[in-house]
Amino acid sequence: MKYRYERKYLVQNEDLDALRSRMAPFLVHDPFAPENERGLFQYTVRSVYYDTPEFNSLFEKWEGVEVRKKLRIRGYDTRDQDSMVFMEIKRKLGDRIWKNRAQVRFDDVHELMERGFSNGAGENIKGRNEEDARKFLFNIYRYGYRPVNLISYDREPFHGKFDHGVRITFDKNIRCKMWPSLKELFSDRGLRLVWKEFFILEIKYFENKMPTWARSIVQEFGLRHEALSKFATPFERKDVSVYNLKIGG
Repeated sequence: MKYRYERKYLVQNEDLDALRSRMAPFLVHDPFAPENERGLFQYTVRSVYYDTPEFNSLFEKWEGVEVRKKLRIRGYDTRDQDSMVFMEIKRKLGDRIWKNRAQVRFDDVHELMERGFSNGAGENIKGRNEEDARKFLFNIYRYGYRPVNLISYDREPFHGKFDHGVRITFDKNIRCKMWPSLKELFSDRGLRLVWKEFFILEIKYFENKMPTWARSIVQEFGLRHEALSKFATPFERKDVSVYNLKIGG
């Protein structure tokens, strides 16, 4: 299995244009990102995150457990009749990440979550998609995962011009809603900003060494590598306590 390394930086919004301009000679736009009216190539990422009744994923993050995983269902932009989503298990070992990722129709995912692969549910999911969907559903039912957080943000994605395995993203306008239902994946109702004055720069690469040009720009802007989590940051321990009472009482 091929690992990808991931490093995250919290950057002030006022530095976005300068950072984008400084990195531009080394990057090309992600071809899947449409151009908007402002001339930016970006899309909206929407994820419903799941956790166990004991909040294993959350506490593993807070406690700095080196090997951990997160479950989420991810969609993009706005919903239409053909919207596809991804059932993902994101695994992490230190700075290394890898995923199990199954693509399914959003209109089918509710039935699949409720019934699994029984009585005809999921009959159009084949091959690697089916294998990864079954792994996702096994975790859901084995450990009692349920939706706990909806995270949405606007992403500007790029690839390295000289090494296409390098991926740079600017994740902006990060917002959340606690305790959502899966049906709210494409909804903007009730979302609140997580970082009002910041965006997240993510640098991903396959070799165990950040590209020299990226490392130089990070140092130039005085950025510090941080263990940032869009999933965990919106939580407060009082939220977890209240929710435990709801599901345990």
